[in-house]
Amino acid sequence: MTGETDLQQQRVAYEETLADCCHYDGILSILMQHRPYFETLPSVRRPQESMVAIPLPNVRSREASETAGMIDLRYSIRPLPCDIALMMCDPEWKIKTGIEIVLFIQRPDEDLSDLLGRWRQTQVELGQGVEWLMPRKHKHLLAEGTETPHPLFIVFVELENDLSARESRIIRGLGGASLPVAIQSLSSKEDEFSMAKTKESYPEV
Repeated sequence: MTGETDLQQQRVAYEETLADCCHYDGILSILMQHRPYFETLPSVRRPQESMVAIPLPNVRSREASETAGMIDLRYSIRPLPCDIALMMCDPEWKIKTGIEIVLFIQRPDEDLSDLLGRWRQTQVELGQGVEWLMPRKHKHLLAEGTETPHPLFIVFVELENDLSARESRIIRGLGGASLPVAIQSLSSKEDEFSMAKTKESYPEV
């Protein structure tokens, strides 16, 4: 029963963090844990205009094949294995700055190899040259993706001063691979979820 409870807690934490990262204020709280990425924000005073977040992003890739001397171009759309694609934008000129950050939120039961595998697959996909499928309100932005995205891993821990074997392994492994990590508390996410449910059940009058 404890295993089922832990898995449900992980699912809630993942979904809550994914929802938070759909908004600029949630993204900011994550970026503040890794200063080099936070400093790429074009304007701290205008964060909503300085970044575009795409949850569970799709990309369009171009594939060329040759038959009897004729070049055939085909386009395919496929999802990337990251959870959030974050693009920095100049709030004055309304253009991308070229800085793209891909966030990997630890999914229920994910271990180090799962997170690294998703990052390696993302590297391969973007390294081939793709176009992002942009949200409707940002269709005017150049959609071409960079071949050198910056990764950020969001890892959940129960107690920061008493890590489990898996939590310690993931953080140690990502650190050893020189990959940045942002820490989120499982218990705090569960509390946020409980508070949200309480407000739904007992709306203000």
